Amino acid sequence: MHVLFVHPNYPAQFGHVARRLAVQGHRCTFVSRHPPGTDDGVERIQYVLTGGTTQYTHPFCVPVEDVMWRTNAVYQALRARPDVRPDLIVAHAGHLVTPLLADLYPCPLVNYFEFYSRMDGHARSHRPDLPAGLDHRPANHMRNSLSLLNLEGCDLGYSPTAWQRDQHPAAYRPKVRVIFDGLDLAVWHPRPTAPRRVGGRTIPDGTKIVTYVSRGLESVRGFDVFMKAADIVCRRRTDVVFVVVGDDRSFYHPDDEFTGGKSFRQWTLDRGKYDLSRFHFAGPLPAGELADLFSVADLHVYLTVPFVLSWSLLNALACGAAVLGSDTAPVREVIRPGETGLLTDFFDADAMADRMCEVLDRPQDYRHLGRNGAELVRREYALDVCLPRMVQLYEDAAAERRLRLSR
Repeated sequence: MHVLFVHPNYPAQFGHVARRLAVQGHRCTFVSRHPPGTDDGVERIQYVLTGGTTQYTHPFCVPVEDVMWRTNAVYQALRARPDVRPDLIVAHAGHLVTPLLADLYPCPLVNYFEFYSRMDGHARSHRPDLPAGLDHRPANHMRNSLSLLNLEGCDLGYSPTAWQRDQHPAAYRPKVRVIFDGLDLAVWHPRPTAPRRVGGRTIPDGTKIVTYVSRGLESVRGFDVFMKAADIVCRRRTDVVFVVVGDDRSFYHPDDEFTGGKSFRQWTLDRGKYDLSRFHFAGPLPAGELADLFSVADLHVYLTVPFVLSWSLLNALACGAAVLGSDTAPVREVIRPGETGLLTDFFDADAMADRMCEVLDRPQDYRHLGRNGAELVRREYALDVCLPRMVQLYEDAAAERRLRLSR
């Protein structure tokens, strides 16, 4: 089987699946904006954008314009490779108009549906204290129009969590299965001998380690609420250090609308009096170093509004970390209070600090959370568990295509 994966980034959600399929003898081609090459048997093809939005693009149509230029770039890159004749296309529905790829290749199309913007509860409206401008609602409608094209045009699709699947219109949900991306447990597992070191900083024995990890330090992931809770803990205890991992930028929320041009991290720090000697801002970390950090953490804090569930939550669980998560819908799908972690109100920094101190006061009473979390990942979210579900989805998509053509 020849599988064509399409995503702006590599490896993103597909790279580890493609590599595993290649090892099993399948031909895998991956189209992205990254340079061409070969990675563990996966051929990478690069697309190059030749246009984009301009000053004349209507603000509401910026999402559509971006996606159409990206789709065209992928289309042209593949037309230049007549030797690529896939048996199946797997594409991220949020970045392309994927039915246009099906015009190139008469083969089944599987779409990855990560998020559909519900107008009554999108990430951009789940921070009532930090609201986005009204112009974002029409833009979200336009994003949804692209999702609807992809829902209509694919043979089958999948979402990583049930909550993310259920944001899509009910009429299309039967086409969308719930299959998590899959964690490579060769990387994400408890590391009993991991060093207590982050970057150039060694954390001495006896000092508690609390971690916060996010792709970007932004409002959607509750960075400001975490800092408020951490500050309360700092004033109560002298034996704790907070390690913050992530880029100093916002990916999902227009935070610059109220930060006055500052990054959300700097805006947050300027609004408090934090003892920054108690915090280590590590920036992004490679997977191995992050797994080491999770393995030595006394507590990992994961916050999010109802939105895309972060890989970091599952990564922390896989490494045996005790997790305190926000009591929001996608998190509740993974964290069962008292069993695989703890939950706290997203907005209540005082209650969050109380729960953090409870764990730090009596770590022995919460070690079972890490053990149970790691077992949950092994049982439900490991790549060896998710990959057969993916392959079955691919086979069913091919069967669905054959059935439709026979009608």
